[in-house]
Amino acid sequence: MPYVKAQKSKAYFKRYQVKFKRRREGKTDYRARNRLINQDKNKYNTPKYRLVARFTNKDIVAQIIHASISGDIVLAAAYAHELPRYGLEVGLTNYAAAYCVGLLLARRTLKQLEMDAEYEGNVEATGEDFTVEPAETRRPFRALLDVGLIRTTTGNRVFGVLKGALDGGIDIPHSDKRFAGFNKDSKQLDPEVHRKYIYGGHVAAYMRNLMEDEPEKYQSHFSEYIKRSIEPDTIEGMYKKVHAAIRASPEAKKSEKAPPKEHKRYNLKKLSYEERKAKLIDRLKALNSAAGVDNDSDEDD
Repeated sequence: MPYVKAQKSKAYFKRYQVKFKRRREGKTDYRARNRLINQDKNKYNTPKYRLVARFTNKDIVAQIIHASISGDIVLAAAYAHELPRYGLEVGLTNYAAAYCVGLLLARRTLKQLEMDAEYEGNVEATGEDFTVEPAETRRPFRALLDVGLIRTTTGNRVFGVLKGALDGGIDIPHSDKRFAGFNKDSKQLDPEVHRKYIYGGHVAAYMRNLMEDEPEKYQSHFSEYIKRSIEPDTIEGMYKKVHAAIRASPEAKKSEKAPPKEHKRYNLKKLSYEERKAKLIDRLKALNSAAGVDNDSDEDD
């Protein structure tokens, strides 16, 4: 066997430094994070807020976060699993639901900061790009979009969260190039296409196609919609009601949980020294009395 030079020697391993844990796990892009959390030194301890949007298989998580030395601090959060409270019970992870989550987070944050009356945002979602204008009293709340490891393709759901937060009244530096409906040839955003996605028009179009071409697949694919009597023509009205309900009451509501059952406890009570001593004396007396009874019975025999 020919001689092979050792590429990684003892010196290599002695000096090896592991990456951060979340980099090893593939969860955090630290190059992006450094640029999102680094604050100008002349702003001292002013928080730099991020709008963090993450997607799971069945949920959407949107949070307003700022970094501190002790760790990230969450100012407000909104979730897709809250949307049934506002009238949206199905399709909790599509583009339209992402818009609702962004809108809910924006209204909740501004309500918490007592800025909701000054900054109502874009009440009627038209699909056009919107940026909040500063009021006379307080400047708008600003946050930076944190997409994590998501591929920022045109029409990605993360930009649905962004659009919802913008229409909700939060100031977020952005471009309209990644919204659904942007045409890279004309370099223009088509508001009608974007509006269709905000109100679930793409879902309604797919429902119509399946109803005509594959009725059996429609029955299984949209079974929850059918169970709730949601039809393609009623989807837009449903989302309009959801937007209005979010604006009317954006506060977080604690979940109602059943009181825990009273479980029997078998832990022995801890006794003091005097109690243990008295208990020992009683036990000895009982033993002595029992021994005395046995002796009497033996004598009788």
